[in-house]
Amino acid sequence: MTWHLALSVDRESRVPLAVQVRDSLRRLIEEGALRPATRIPSSRQLAADLAVSRSVVVEAYEQLSAEGYLATRRGSGTTVAECAQPAAAVGSALTLVDHEPAEAAWDLRTGTSNVQAFPRQEWIRCVTAALNDAGRQDLGYSPPAGVPVTRQLLAGYLGRVRGVRTRPEDVMVTSGFAQGLALLCRVLRDRGHRTLAVEDPGHPGEWEFIASAGLVPVGIPVDADGLRVDLLEASGARAVLTTPGHHFPTGARLSQARRERLIAWARAVDGYLIEDDYDNAYLRRTGQLPALQSLAPDRVVYAGSASKVLAPALRLGWLATPSELMASVEHVRAGWDIGCSGLEQLAFARFIDSGALDRHQRRLRAEFHKRREVVREQTALHLPGARLLGGEGGLQAYLQLPDGIDEEALVRAARSRSVLVRGGRFYTLTDTTRPPALVVSYATVGCAGLARSLAEIGTAYRELLR
Repeated sequence: MTWHLALSVDRESRVPLAVQVRDSLRRLIEEGALRPATRIPSSRQLAADLAVSRSVVVEAYEQLSAEGYLATRRGSGTTVAECAQPAAAVGSALTLVDHEPAEAAWDLRTGTSNVQAFPRQEWIRCVTAALNDAGRQDLGYSPPAGVPVTRQLLAGYLGRVRGVRTRPEDVMVTSGFAQGLALLCRVLRDRGHRTLAVEDPGHPGEWEFIASAGLVPVGIPVDADGLRVDLLEASGARAVLTTPGHHFPTGARLSQARRERLIAWARAVDGYLIEDDYDNAYLRRTGQLPALQSLAPDRVVYAGSASKVLAPALRLGWLATPSELMASVEHVRAGWDIGCSGLEQLAFARFIDSGALDRHQRRLRAEFHKRREVVREQTALHLPGARLLGGEGGLQAYLQLPDGIDEEALVRAARSRSVLVRGGRFYTLTDTTRPPALVVSYATVGCAGLARSLAEIGTAYRELLR
């Protein structure tokens, strides 16, 4: 087999050719471009590729082998040595140390998706059908805002399941929720916004993302009725990122009175609400309120993605924006990229149109309801005094602990028992008045694993109580 290596030499340089080859290879290894165990060309092949004498490459290879960068085995060719590490590896490893075991029996941390349930066969059928029917235009560049048929089906689907009031021309397909949020942050900045209000507790990753986009995240406390709109009114912000249907992570649902007050605030300050409907697929349909967007399509940007429902690897998200905002979002998007994969959008459109998405969500909803019931039962059994907050469904449970419990000590004790879980303080921006808590994700752990992991947490919990 012929192996290719992106390497060149400068024949006008005074540096000997063997030294150039040696230093270039060493640099590729130290910078991580060539990873341990990567095959590289034989000395004869590389010499031919560079049009140099074979002795030049042999000299470079021998020096790098002596330094520990390369390994040569008879019959196996030359590879990057297993012990060769990129120069940045030592520093990055230190920053990643969190005193957690490399592997744990149970991972109850949020931010995961149930990818094992991905409907592979149904997705393959949709991809195959999309490929078979794709014409020349479908195989070309799709519009930056998304394939028209996908936007049309998304507009209809969101209207059917969430009451979203939008037109296909006001829907944009994005590379997940993250890109949608980045686009909105840029548009807000261009319109003079300097801050973006966020729920507190909330998603720390989103706060960092917002800050990196040039806006200051301003924490607004959340109680049993959702976002404290009265505190938002006093914050000076003119836009807010919110999870009104099922607050992350407490599970609180924004009350009807606060929904109306929130919309009134947005109109009064000429601002916008960004509605992150991240786990609607897993909420009980009984008594569920429609999307906040349905009350004010001119003030609410509705955002969702396939990451929690199907798989993050699809990188499919969507925004339903106010009509007057869409042109600005499209303008920013056009300067960033030329849209998402058109074929995946076509496959996703078929997935929606065939009813496969509804069927998949129904299956997952039933499964996650069972898991939440296990959390409820095991909490009552193993964590006396703890309260499960929030409504039914979702992807995580917020367990409020008694005031005397040391939250961090419990998290450490659980970790020592091979259970990875985060405390409520991890999700706090500025509001330090909340009681101690655990946030238990059941996205990737089944009923049996939940029972065993919560029993381990319960043992640690009782030791702390004593």
